[in-house]
Amino acid sequence: MQTCSCGTKIMTKIIDGKKIAEEIKEELKSDVLALGEKGIVPGLVVILAGEDSASQVYVKNKERVAKEIGINSEVVRMSAETSQEELEKIILQYNVDEKIHGILVQLPLPKNIDAKKIINLIDPKKDVDCFHPENVGRMMIGDARFLPCTPAGILELLERSEISVEGKNVTIVGRSNIVGKPLAVMLINLGATVTVCNSKTKNLQKLCAQADILISATGRAGLICAEMVKQDAVVIDVGINRNEEGKLVGDVDYIRVCDKTSCITPVPGGVGPMTIMMLMRNTIIAAKNQK
Repeated sequence: MQTCSCGTKIMTKIIDGKKIAEEIKEELKSDVLALGEKGIVPGLVVILAGEDSASQVYVKNKERVAKEIGINSEVVRMSAETSQEELEKIILQYNVDEKIHGILVQLPLPKNIDAKKIINLIDPKKDVDCFHPENVGRMMIGDARFLPCTPAGILELLERSEISVEGKNVTIVGRSNIVGKPLAVMLINLGATVTVCNSKTKNLQKLCAQADILISATGRAGLICAEMVKQDAVVIDVGINRNEEGKLVGDVDYIRVCDKTSCITPVPGGVGPMTIMMLMRNTIIAAKNQK
């Protein structure tokens, strides 16, 4: 029994993403040490164009975690006025840099940049975000080189919480290329029965209420209410939003939903910490593969 943020005692298991991420960090440190004995130091470059405040925070966190694990991390900061040609030149430079095994271009990019062309230019073997069409295709057929970071983090949370997805009804609310679509494919590959919903889905409440595992990744605070959650369902909240008081919240009405679930992720401290760890894992995998 644990205490919900509403102050009441509940039977729900709170899935602690911070704790699990720390466990994975220690495992990754060991992997890096083992590679170091072979003369390999995993290298990651993060390219940041523009002044988006959220992106600035994300990049700093990635840089910090990489250093803690022992990954060689470089950050290329470019102005919002950076041209398509300048950014492409930087990517081509790192595509052939043998010290760099992973390339990440922080999104969103300035409006004058064609993000699709930039992503497609990254060497698929160094595409640690798993956005390149080649890597997406390999994931579709169950032959992944890398797994997208946030979906992989979600599956890791479920696995380490001893929650099987095989044979389960899983509803995903959100169909983005970053979370919803790849997560659906990954769950199907693991034997789940998957329903993907979006803002135009009819009978959204009914579809959500049928789910053994409900995952929301819409960026709409409070979208998932208690009536949309099946008793004893597992709820994974990927949303990151600011409410009217400026507090960080997810897509799920946590206070009213938490006592209805068997397991739930909080925001913050749920999926978020896992995304960076999966990025670091992909970088280590890339270093192993390239050597």
